Amino acid sequence: MSTTSRRRFLQHASTAGLACSTSLLFGRSLSAHPASEPVRIYVDSKRTISPIDRNLFGSFLEHLGRAIYEGISDPGSKLSDSNGFRKDVMEEIRHLGVPIIRYPGGNFVSGYNWLDGVGPKQDRPRVLDRAWNSLNSNQFGTNEFLAWCKAVGTEPLMGLNLGTGTSEQAADLVEYCNVSNGTRWSDLRRKHGFAEPHKVQRWCLGNEMDGPWQIGHMSATDYGAKAADAARQMRYVDPSLKLVACGSSGPGMPTYLEWDREVLEQCYEYVDGLSLHRYFENAEPPGGDSAKFLAMNLSMERQIAETIAVCDLVRGHKRSPKKLWLSFDEWNVWYRERRGDAVNGHGKMAPHLLEEIYNLEDALLVGGLINSLVRNSDRVKLACLAQLVNVIAPIMTNAEGLFRQTIYYPYSWALQFARGAALNLLVESSTYDVPGFERVPHVIATFQTLTNWKSIGKITHPRASRTPQCLLARI
Repeated sequence: MSTTSRRRFLQHASTAGLACSTSLLFGRSLSAHPASEPVRIYVDSKRTISPIDRNLFGSFLEHLGRAIYEGISDPGSKLSDSNGFRKDVMEEIRHLGVPIIRYPGGNFVSGYNWLDGVGPKQDRPRVLDRAWNSLNSNQFGTNEFLAWCKAVGTEPLMGLNLGTGTSEQAADLVEYCNVSNGTRWSDLRRKHGFAEPHKVQRWCLGNEMDGPWQIGHMSATDYGAKAADAARQMRYVDPSLKLVACGSSGPGMPTYLEWDREVLEQCYEYVDGLSLHRYFENAEPPGGDSAKFLAMNLSMERQIAETIAVCDLVRGHKRSPKKLWLSFDEWNVWYRERRGDAVNGHGKMAPHLLEEIYNLEDALLVGGLINSLVRNSDRVKLACLAQLVNVIAPIMTNAEGLFRQTIYYPYSWALQFARGAALNLLVESSTYDVPGFERVPHVIATFQTLTNWKSIGKITHPRASRTPQCLLARI
């Protein structure tokens, strides 16, 4: 394989990406440097993959580092409102239009007692979060998060503690959130000042329970049985819930896919979706490998395909009419800030943890990962960029305001332009070699159909029915 310098590769990538965008918008001829082979994209508006679910572009907030405290909640800040919510952050997230946000974890949730975070704030205990060795004041809990969601116009994806927590405690939280009145936990919510039920519809049954790092880690058989019991008890309280079981934490796990199969054998009939997680690195060799890194969205697609195969295998075993969807509820680039002090809070409140600083390569890959989610939107119905503020995040805050990282931009473009139905394209492009992959195309494109186009800049799109639009072109 011929070697290409990092700078030369990025120059080639940028040239092809710009050419692709120009051609798709203006209909000019397109060629992909360096091979000078023409790039052709064949679009048929009738070859749809699936309507794009807005929840494909969700995000995540965990009690970790400065994501909550100093991130979205900072009562002592001149930038906060009477509830202690950062007004600048709320406005930014409203502007983005984030449709759904997962909370409160993450590794944190497997040791979290939700009762610590409700009721009068002066009575809430300060506790040590053992997942990240950080202090949690519990001044921001379930009711604060759900009130914040309403303020920014997003829906909650609530995580449940199936590590140290029980199925009964999970059902109790559903009762607290969703029952109107007349029961122990609904009346407690009303006593806490929230007369109307929150009506939370989507719930995650634990977090990464296959991982030895997880508080309450257990076998697939034990977790599957616990998830099934929790789901049954929760649906006794509210039959309308949408429930997501924990899938494998990633392809690097020794139990990858076998975990998913065994879990689903236990709880398939009680859940609606299965979770996937993945973080992408550019750490090896020293200085990174740009060509390989920018192709890593293809490994996301492989992970999705393999997980779907397991879901459908269990469906066949059980002769079930139900087809599970996938929830890719943790994904991002993360490799610089994941060791040592970057992941250890040393018993402090709101420590600076996982504060990754992103570059152009990271943004390019994030665009590619979004493309992969769109191309698999027939089965991936929910996904969360992890995370949203300060912790491996597109938005960073300080005492004076906030700033946007590079990965903010492809994420915001997806939220703005990914509407309608995804199309199944035929792309003819030059390729390059990456070990562990088949030939990797220089151009990967995503289109969707729209029923009513609007003006973008100086380009006015026709108001024709189901006209295709390019969302992103990833190199």
